[in-house]
Amino acid sequence: MSQSIKVFAPATVANVVCGFDVLGFAVHSPGDEVVLRLSDKPGVNIIKIDGDEGRLPTNPEKNTVGISVIKFLEKIGSTQGIEIELYKKMPLGSGLGSSSASTVAGVFAINELMGGPLSKEELLPFAMEGERLACGSAHADNVAPALFGGFVLVRSYNPLDIIKLPSPKGLYCTLIHPHIEVQTKDARNILPKQIDLQDAVEQWGNVAGLISGLYQSDYSLISRSLKDVIVEPVRSVLIPGFHQVKNAALDVGALGGGISGSGPSIFVLSTNEDIANKAAKAMEKEFLKLGIGNDTYISQINPKGPVVIG
Repeated sequence: MSQSIKVFAPATVANVVCGFDVLGFAVHSPGDEVVLRLSDKPGVNIIKIDGDEGRLPTNPEKNTVGISVIKFLEKIGSTQGIEIELYKKMPLGSGLGSSSASTVAGVFAINELMGGPLSKEELLPFAMEGERLACGSAHADNVAPALFGGFVLVRSYNPLDIIKLPSPKGLYCTLIHPHIEVQTKDARNILPKQIDLQDAVEQWGNVAGLISGLYQSDYSLISRSLKDVIVEPVRSVLIPGFHQVKNAALDVGALGGGISGSGPSIFVLSTNEDIANKAAKAMEKEFLKLGIGNDTYISQINPKGPVVIG
């Protein structure tokens, strides 16, 4: 058995415009890294967190990585001592699935370190426990794509039913993270408690259209389906310049996009790398007009999820 392991897990885009709480996909960059090491000291101990500006707890019971590793060891009946080092390579509260990336890296790493007793499907509930700790609810639309890679559909939570979806090989994602903060609880609280039936029908049609477009590699159908008539109209007010930024990307040929997770990051999908780069520059320009600094990331859809890097 190896004494230590280092794992990378990717950022994710949740909701994917019309698929609120049920759709997500993984990208290649950014992401987080976790190092796990066997220890003679009992229990799970977090010995280092880098890149969090001191904001994350080192108490393993209150840390998404720590609690997931603890629950995993309990499940397999192991009392093995574990040391954890967490390297945050992506911003907290960005809407890019930061807590999910860390958690999935940790869960994947402990499973590998212990000889791989569980399948990826069996690891998902442990990753979801990390999400429960992070945001109060065990959502899977970030952790599932981070764990499985690619696009996923969360068809049901009870029972848990995750569907892995295909995506066109040429599809690119541009992510832009403006240097502002949107609290997840604020983004949740602003949501309508009731919706109009006509809006619901339109949203269902768009979700079905987007999934059909992914299966058929039909870029036109994907583009037509990337429309949100329920969540984006209310959440977009929390992101200065949202519509200008999104429209700037569409003007240079992006298929469509919207808020990544609960924001403030924005994503768009494109048919090739050239358009994805043009979209990044156009989006940057609009935020800079407002005096808002930002970071951009461009990648194809990540089909693998977590990988061992050391």
